[in-house]
Amino acid sequence: MQPGLDQPSQADMEVWREQLTAIGQQYQEMLGDLVGRVEPSEAGKTVYNDMRESFTAALEALASDPQAMYAAQWRLMQEQWQLWQHGMQTLAGQTPEPLVEPARHDRRFKDPAWQEEPFYQALLQQYLLFSRTVEELVASLDGLPEEKKRSLAFYARQCVSALSPSNFVTTNPEVMRRTLETKGQNLIDGMARLREDLANSAEGINVTMTDRSAFQIGENVAVTPGEVVYENELIQLIQYHPTTEKVFKTPLLIVPPWINKYYILDLREDNSLVKWLVDQGHSVFLISWRNPGPEQRDLTWADYMQMGPIDAMGAIEQACGEKSVNLLSYCVGGTLAASTVAYLTSTRRGRKVKSVTYMATLQDFSDPGEIGVFLNEPVLQGLERQLEADGYLDGRVMAFSFNLLRENDLFWSFYINNYLKGEKPAAFDLLYWNTDGTNLPAGTHAWYLRNMYMENRLIEPGGIELDGVKIDLRKISTPSYFVSAKEDHIAKWNSTYGGTQLPKGPVTFVLGGSGHIAGIVNPPAKNKYGFWTNEALPASPDEWLENATFNEGSWWPHWQAWATENGYADPDPKKLVAARVPGEGELALLEPAPGRYVRMTIPEVLGEIPATPEE
Repeated sequence: MQPGLDQPSQADMEVWREQLTAIGQQYQEMLGDLVGRVEPSEAGKTVYNDMRESFTAALEALASDPQAMYAAQWRLMQEQWQLWQHGMQTLAGQTPEPLVEPARHDRRFKDPAWQEEPFYQALLQQYLLFSRTVEELVASLDGLPEEKKRSLAFYARQCVSALSPSNFVTTNPEVMRRTLETKGQNLIDGMARLREDLANSAEGINVTMTDRSAFQIGENVAVTPGEVVYENELIQLIQYHPTTEKVFKTPLLIVPPWINKYYILDLREDNSLVKWLVDQGHSVFLISWRNPGPEQRDLTWADYMQMGPIDAMGAIEQACGEKSVNLLSYCVGGTLAASTVAYLTSTRRGRKVKSVTYMATLQDFSDPGEIGVFLNEPVLQGLERQLEADGYLDGRVMAFSFNLLRENDLFWSFYINNYLKGEKPAAFDLLYWNTDGTNLPAGTHAWYLRNMYMENRLIEPGGIELDGVKIDLRKISTPSYFVSAKEDHIAKWNSTYGGTQLPKGPVTFVLGGSGHIAGIVNPPAKNKYGFWTNEALPASPDEWLENATFNEGSWWPHWQAWATENGYADPDPKKLVAARVPGEGELALLEPAPGRYVRMTIPEVLGEIPATPEE
């Protein structure tokens, strides 16, 4: 018998009857909410088709090699026998060693009941054995193209993760305790939260990850003081107030990604890269991208280049009188920065950029990582049809896809907490940023996926043409600084390393610890993660790492030394210039930072809710 199920009293039975009625009503209403979401979008259909084709290919591979299936079945049968023996030993009061244990980082099974109570112990062992069998069976399949095998492994993992006993009320000990304690109120609250999240989702479920009411852009995130000094249809340019009396001569322009919003680089005072750069004596400017809607459907990659970095450089010249800048770019903003520097080089304006920094940036897309599972030809064609119909990609769909790359941490953990336990998520600024998504214009995103991810044309000489100019990354003589993150699953470090082999100018590569966010946003005061350096740049990233030196702390001071000691920030660090205050140049102040563009949410852009009135 499952533990914790004692005979309820008559009074408890009355309460339970009322609660079960309420649960039934919530369930019926939730089913009504789901009716309109049964039919997937055009893009969704192609993903489901790809899933079916992947599993069909797996069955065909197994049919051609039945020995692999027999071996897996035989091993699983032996393990079931061992598991039954363990169960008998446990009932006899013994404590046998588990056949298999969860991974150290797997937080789904931290509750002591999974190890101490026979019912849950058996469930866990059964699930882990099944998971291992599926993983090994997929890995053993021969004859499948590598792309199809990667897709199969991803889809199989999603199915296995969804079947975890932790995801169900009666097989999760924490949820069962909570249900008994609250007499089912947690399930009522959870279904109400699920209905709210369904209403705020585009496709799939965008689970609420944090208490969004705890944050206000410009008040407790994106708080570094500055002014919007320029704007066009696509960007607002922020100039930050100096905190030093003297500054370096060359301004610094930050080009963030437009997938999510810029303030990942300015979350809090104690981890803000923006504030740290200002405090080091840089005149910092930052591009705040517009959250686009259907009206921006025709914006192209060239438009992002022209209205983004190039227009921003022109505005900076008006603000400071300086004709050149240092570029600091992140993720897809870095891919755009590389395109921009190559474009300027081909149009004989390469000197407008004194140095360029690429943070977690792909230029060579030959190995895009797990996100590549969504980027085969049939799926891309479906997405292109969806983009053509809508004029944009809903950022909530993109967020759901990215969360599935780490499904247990970024989806199922919140599913359990919000919907099964009925709890309200805690306030966490990083997760607030993660859920404050942006749309992607059809003209830019479809072109980016096909030309970069699918065809990898950016690394080809003349493979990309922007405004009639064929660009070539190999012609770039601008000094480059690459920093990647060792555990990055979005821009794999050994893929980003490929960009170091392209420019003809001097290149520095640094490898930070941790992942796509924490490896980049790593303030020195925290003294965390560390980073690797190696002046040599062999063709192989593994060879680079094998001979690299590990350094404690943050890579930020290393970058500062690179920018100053090489004269990129200032040709003569002993002759700094007076601090530049926003509004003192030729540009008028338009509004205080962080500005209007960053505050626009997806529901506001799409007219699902009224836009927040301007103050």
